[in-house]
Amino acid sequence: MKAGNNILTLQAGLDEAGRGPLAGPVSAACVVLSDDFPPGLLADSKKLSEKKRIAAEAVIKEKCCWGFATASHQEIDSLNILQASLLAMKRAFEQMAQKLPEWLESKNLCARNFSLQNINCIVDGLYVPDILCNAQAVVKADSKYPSVMAASIIAKVGRDRIMEEYSKLYPQYLYSKHKGYPTKLHKELCKKYGPSPIQRLTFKY
Repeated sequence: MKAGNNILTLQAGLDEAGRGPLAGPVSAACVVLSDDFPPGLLADSKKLSEKKRIAAEAVIKEKCCWGFATASHQEIDSLNILQASLLAMKRAFEQMAQKLPEWLESKNLCARNFSLQNINCIVDGLYVPDILCNAQAVVKADSKYPSVMAASIIAKVGRDRIMEEYSKLYPQYLYSKHKGYPTKLHKELCKKYGPSPIQRLTFKY
């Protein structure tokens, strides 16, 4: 967070999780890090163990302004995975933006005249969703920018929880094990039982 000439500017990170699976939603998260966020806690979510991701997620949610959202398997089939991912990102940004005024006040920062145009958002990947701020797409941003690392953790852990709940609804598909990714086990279960109610039907098996 920077305040120059009485103008507060923020950096946000935006990332998605779950583009590759054959089932379930794609998720996204947007995070504005607090100035007192502990250094060394963050990394690309893919490089952290599940235990470390969950621990980091708790601290991010406690200290930062964040949003989490999904696009469903039906939206993926209807729009395609890229557009559904961008939609989830847009929803995550908008959820973060709704929380932002209260969060800024909790940090003793003036939120009254704050505009979303004062947010510089780094988006992991090649494309930028339709969001009301200054946004820049950066390839592999989740390994370069702490705010994007935080977003990748929130998106990954949040989606994993959703898939664990689906595993309770459809236990024969063992979603808690593979989270819907195209593993040998997942493909074999789809062949045995047919597509599950959350299958992405436009994906190749």
